[in-house]
Amino acid sequence: MNIHPTTAGMTLAGILFTLGLVSMLIRRNMIFMLLSVEVMLNAAGLAFIVASSHWGQPDGQVMFMFILAMAAAEVSVGLALILQLYHQLKTLDSDAASRMTG
Repeated sequence: MNIHPTTAGMTLAGILFTLGLVSMLIRRNMIFMLLSVEVMLNAAGLAFIVASSHWGQPDGQVMFMFILAMAAAEVSVGLALILQLYHQLKTLDSDAASRMTG
């Protein structure tokens, strides 16, 4: 059975994105939610790389560099917010954060 590399790459990107989305919806721990977003961003980057190699253009690699920069900024801000929330609530449960009153 011959599978085209573009098909295999896009299938892998779709599976990774779906796993990240499901994990984001199921998990209640903020750290795991942040990791799920990272998996979804990497899946989108993989799709850009696969499409770029399919068409022979460097645009997908450039977009992946932007995705990496955005993911690094998202992690730094996200971890700072999670640390602040942990200091206030002493938990990383997202339900506890949503129940927090003024």
